[in-house]
Amino acid sequence: MVKRDDIYYIKKVINGHTNYFSYLVERYKDIVFSIALKVLKNREEAEEAAQETFIKAFKSLHTYRAKAKFSTWLFRIAYNTCISEIRKKKPESIPLYDIQVRDETEEIDFDEFPEKDREKYVKTALKQLADDEYTLVLLYYYEDESIEGISKITGLTVSNVKVKLHRARKKLYAILSEMLNDKLYTIL
Repeated sequence: MVKRDDIYYIKKVINGHTNYFSYLVERYKDIVFSIALKVLKNREEAEEAAQETFIKAFKSLHTYRAKAKFSTWLFRIAYNTCISEIRKKKPESIPLYDIQVRDETEEIDFDEFPEKDREKYVKTALKQLADDEYTLVLLYYYEDESIEGISKITGLTVSNVKVKLHRARKKLYAILSEMLNDKLYTIL
């Protein structure tokens, strides 16, 4: 079977061959679910958000103008669907004034922790970020999206994405510093 680009399938669907949409779903279902799961942090809610994303994309496929990649357009729908779901609930986040930032000249020595522990600490720290910060970090570091791509997905300006990523990194550093200091105190 010949693998075709997204535009081929989009044109087919728009021209009434709706069964071709299944090719797009198959191609992007894992990534859309991954974004939803990382944003919503709940498997059932992520499955619903992923389904909702594809329903919305199908219904508004005629509005896609190919100015950006189809995947970027689809990921933006996924992101917005998840953010809408989060807004329905009261998000838990740590106020910025509750976090004390250490002097940036001090460095965390991750070499003293095994790889498994490092991953555990980073995941725990990520969960403490506000939802929008978590999503930006996820898209940039885990999904390898560019700053420009994140801007298109989230609707934020490029400079706003940069500022929010910078702040999220500082918060992560502060959270990890506090966690690791507590760990060191319990060992001693």
